Amino acid sequence: KWKGEGTTRNLENIVIGRCYDYIRIVNPAVGEKNCSQIWEAFKNAFINKDPCNILPKDYELFINLSLHTIPPNKSLFWENNQLLVNSFADRGRRYMSVGDTLFGFFGDFLNWCGQADSPGLDYESCPTTKECENNAVESFWRMASITYAQHSSGVIHVLLNGSAEGGAYPQPGFFADYEIPNLQKDKISQIVIWVVDDIEGPDIDSCGIHSVKILETRLKTLGYDVICTDNNKSVMFLLCLD
Repeated sequence: KWKGEGTTRNLENIVIGRCYDYIRIVNPAVGEKNCSQIWEAFKNAFINKDPCNILPKDYELFINLSLHTIPPNKSLFWENNQLLVNSFADRGRRYMSVGDTLFGFFGDFLNWCGQADSPGLDYESCPTTKECENNAVESFWRMASITYAQHSSGVIHVLLNGSAEGGAYPQPGFFADYEIPNLQKDKISQIVIWVVDDIEGPDIDSCGIHSVKILETRLKTLGYDVICTDNNKSVMFLLCLD
C-alpha cells in the first residue's frame, strides 16, 4: 500500500469527457482532437509499469496529441495558489494557465497510477512524491509544465502567494525547476510578477525581498525584462469576493 490516495474513480470517463468539453465548449479554437486516442496515449504512459518508474518523457505521445497554441500574452504561471489562479484565469478567458490548456485540463485535480505487470489502474493507493519522485502524476505535471513553458510567448505573468510559508518562490518548485529553464527567451517580451498576500494572511514575501528578490535576480540575469507588483488590484478584488 502506498501512502497517497488511489486512482480517481471513473478516471477514463472523466478525462474523455473533459477532453470533449474542452474542444467543444471551453476552447473550440484548438480544433478537432481525437479524445479516445489521447486517453490511450495518457494511459499507456503509466499502465503496466512500476508506479515509481514513470518519467516525464513517457507522456510525450499524450502531449503531442493534445498540444495546441497558447495565445501570446495569456500565459499565467503560479505557485501555491491553484484555486485562485483557476478563478482568475477563468478557463482561458482572462489568462491561460497550464490547467486551462487541453493537456492540463485533462489531469487537473485528478489522481492516477497503474501497477507493475497488471493492465489495471490502482484504485486503492498511489505513491506520493515523498515516496518516489518518478510517480505517474508528478511526471505528468513535469511534462505539462515543460511543454507549457516552451509554448508561452509575449508578456508572461507569474502569480505568487506572498503569504506562503517558506516564501512566494519555492525552490525546488515547478516554476523554478521545470518552467523557467524551458522558457524560450526570444519569444518573451516581458515577465510580470504579481505577489499577492492572502486577505487575512501574513505578509511574508514581497517584491524586492526574500525569495521574490531571488527570482527577480535570476530572471534579470537570464536577460529578461522583469516587473514586479505587490497585491495586484484585480487579483485582490477576486480574493475579497471569495
